[in-house]
Amino acid sequence: MIELYHFAFSTCSQKVRLVLEEKGLEFVSHEVNLLTGEQHDPEYVKLNPMQVVPTLVHDGEVLIESSLIIKYLDDAFPQPPMRPADALGRYAVDHWMKRIDEVLHRAAPIVTFALGPRKGLLEQPAEVREANIEAMPDPVARATRRSVIEHGVKAPEFAGALGVFLDTLDAMESELAERAWLSGDRFGLADASLLPYVLRLEHLAMDPLLDRSVRPALADWIARVKALPSYARAVEGWVAPAVVEMMRSGGKEAWPEIEPLTRRDGS
Repeated sequence: MIELYHFAFSTCSQKVRLVLEEKGLEFVSHEVNLLTGEQHDPEYVKLNPMQVVPTLVHDGEVLIESSLIIKYLDDAFPQPPMRPADALGRYAVDHWMKRIDEVLHRAAPIVTFALGPRKGLLEQPAEVREANIEAMPDPVARATRRSVIEHGVKAPEFAGALGVFLDTLDAMESELAERAWLSGDRFGLADASLLPYVLRLEHLAMDPLLDRSVRPALADWIARVKALPSYARAVEGWVAPAVVEMMRSGGKEAWPEIEPLTRRDGS
């Protein structure tokens, strides 16, 4: 039996759902609303002391950390394989996943909360917003969250975080110009891990960064991923159109300020 504690728009939840769907694995869903602070509920904290999603429970065993979860799933349920069989191919996948965990994932909430849910959070009573921020275990993350909610794209952390996304897109474009998938011969763990972050930019109305005229190999890859049956079940089946529109609205409004930060030619 597999149980998954997750949130529809969580990047880490999306990649685990993608792997579960690719493997054809059914799971019992427990949704944890990050925007209302359900990840800080004492009962959930017993499962995941880091107070994040996802958490996967398999036959009573609790697994946390999304990259470790998807590797576990590929080991426990080896068909279809989602990592190359050769050592060098697995190294390449692990290199992407390390980059995501150590660099890209840290940038994602900065870009997200400076744009998508910011307006709604500012409309919350200050004590409610502050209580959810104070519940975050990491003091650096707390300070950053306050900064981006208060200042949006003018927050000092924003430009650097956006630069991390741009560097990642450029690295993907370079690699995808040589091969169809980032995980070897087929859609795999590296692709499933990166897709949610690319999708986050789309949900924040940063479509120009993903346009075929700018990054053609990346645009083709996005189309291939979206054509997979697992994408419809793991992503589209969970994200609410109203929430996507809320996120895109914030991105569209801020795009005139963001666009100059995306230029890499010095213009």
